[in-house]
Amino acid sequence: MELVRVMIEKPADVNIIFGQAHFIKTVEDLHEALVTSVPGIKFGLAFSESSGPRLVRWTGSDPELTELARRNVLNIAAGHCFLIMLGNAYPINVLPAVRSVAEVCTIYCATANPVEVILADLGEARAVLGVADGLKPLGVETEEHQQERLSFLRRIGYKLGPGV
Repeated sequence: MELVRVMIEKPADVNIIFGQAHFIKTVEDLHEALVTSVPGIKFGLAFSESSGPRLVRWTGSDPELTELARRNVLNIAAGHCFLIMLGNAYPINVLPAVRSVAEVCTIYCATANPVEVILADLGEARAVLGVADGLKPLGVETEEHQQERLSFLRRIGYKLGPGV
């Protein structure tokens, strides 16, 4: 067994959801979950089939994000993993719908951070052991940092006024 690290290639402003599912119908069901959650969503989705023809199955509404998802899943090469690349939505907008897809077993991360997938390479198969999502913390937030966080959430529409 060999430990392998694969960096997910993506632009800094693209959010991802990386997980594991269990059936070829995953692609269609995740596609439906995404388009019914956010009208006009831009995304690319790829899923690594682990039996039969063992293909990277894919769909999407944005050709560049779809190609990026396909390329990343092929590089990861672990059975039954899926990668959603989001262009004009945040994971918070679609995670409940993604989680509700019957085939979804695990969600490893949902982030815009740099992500490295940690794998066990067994020769004919690879297993996802986990992910490194972003970087290590540099300290503990101050009251000023808290105010900046709340201002940011209000600015992007995820919080209302003070105390709400």
